[in-house]
Amino acid sequence: MPGVSARGLSLEERRQLAVNLTRVLALYRSILDAYIIEFFTDNLWGTLPCSWQEALDGLEPPELATQLLGMPGEGEVVRYRSVWPLTLLALKSTACALTFTRTPSFQTPSEFLENPSQSSRLTAPFRKHVRPKKQHEIRRLGELVKKLSNLTGCTQVVDVGSGQGHLSRFMSLGLGLMVKSIEGNQRLVERAQHLDWELLQALEKKRNPQVAPGGPRHCPHHVARWVEPTALCEELLLPLEKPQQDGGARLLLTGLHACGDLSVSLLRHFCCCPEVAALASVGCCYMKLSEPGGYPLSQWVAGLPGCELPYRLREGACHALEDYAERLQRAGPSLRTHCYRAALETVIRHVRPELRRPSVQGIPRVHELQIEEYVQRGLQRVGLDPQLPLNLAALRGHQAQENRVVAFFSLALLLAPLVETLILLDRLLYLQEQALPFFQASMLSSYPSSALSCPPETWSWWPPRCPWVQPYVLWRLKRADTARRRHQRPHPKPSGARGAECTSHPESSTLHPPSDPSS
Repeated sequence: MPGVSARGLSLEERRQLAVNLTRVLALYRSILDAYIIEFFTDNLWGTLPCSWQEALDGLEPPELATQLLGMPGEGEVVRYRSVWPLTLLALKSTACALTFTRTPSFQTPSEFLENPSQSSRLTAPFRKHVRPKKQHEIRRLGELVKKLSNLTGCTQVVDVGSGQGHLSRFMSLGLGLMVKSIEGNQRLVERAQHLDWELLQALEKKRNPQVAPGGPRHCPHHVARWVEPTALCEELLLPLEKPQQDGGARLLLTGLHACGDLSVSLLRHFCCCPEVAALASVGCCYMKLSEPGGYPLSQWVAGLPGCELPYRLREGACHALEDYAERLQRAGPSLRTHCYRAALETVIRHVRPELRRPSVQGIPRVHELQIEEYVQRGLQRVGLDPQLPLNLAALRGHQAQENRVVAFFSLALLLAPLVETLILLDRLLYLQEQALPFFQASMLSSYPSSALSCPPETWSWWPPRCPWVQPYVLWRLKRADTARRRHQRPHPKPSGARGAECTSHPESSTLHPPSDPSS
């Protein structure tokens, strides 16, 4: 999917891009704000211009993938069955033109060609208890952190929000880095320590050649600590060992799937703390960003009319457009789930009008159910009588509009990358406003989730600042020999996020493709 590259954009070009994004998002806010489960209750199809309805009505899912989302199947030629209105064509072109480039020129990583469940570049002890997608992520991010550590002279890596410690273990026992692991959940910390012990036993038995050569093996140092979103975390900055050189410890912060405000917290630590020489962070869960606080960060974006991104817009930005386009190409029965859930909402509203959008935990094998069976199970899940008399004719009428539901949802996903681009652009602008000299920022997209047969995942990476970068990462390099001013700590505010606040800022943005994009 074509788009804007952050590489080489001047400050003024970034500001203008932010202006354009806020204008477009304001223009199509009604589509982004809509909940697909209210398709029938709120007549979402009727909110579209009549000319759009005529163009989209009757399109099969593969046609939506090709014509609307601009992702034809292999060897497929884009052909429109009718003349589309210019406004719809303009929306499609604008969505592509204003979005940060996010699709790599390859699909399945080469490490999974032989076995889609096992990375060929991680040996068995490091793959244990780790799903394929995570295997790929910890290897790529770990190797990137290793290069950054060497380049910036960092003496210690701090893995924030480390969970069960898969990344930390690979960096310490696999790559020979000194790693501190910070996780707020005591249970996960204990689990990580147990997995460390298991891995050490396995490595001792096999004397694995992938283990970092030379010297004793150091497990990650695990700390149970909640990183608050509005204050610097002193534990995060404490060195594990007394620095051997003058000038104190040099830390490299990293976070794999730094959720919500945690990615912002890491940025703020980067800016506020001279000890932090580099940052490699993969952000996710934009809907958990606090507002204000997590977004907007930059003064420029905060001053733009229409810059607000409510929960629904930020949640939509977490969906992988490419993954859904592939589902459309397959045209499988799982696509009917949104239609079934929207039909269920009409029944719920009829019985209890005050009950809106209740959570319906995943109903298994939806594609094998008749719509009335799904509705009965859904009613039971929300505490209503599953034996309520149902208007089968109305339900069948809703089911007949399944392709319309899919088309509307595809429209919303077409716009979702614009929201993510604005969030990431806001961070780039924020970094530039901090007046930190001599550091760079670059941004790349990660593998589509479909490449590893995993659920949709969010896309932003914030790896460190250095001249070459792995694919799918947003990274920055900050010069170690440059003095930085310590910023005033932000005022605390009540919030229960898993991250702290941290700032950073690039003077220039560089994006370097990998030498082997399939590695």
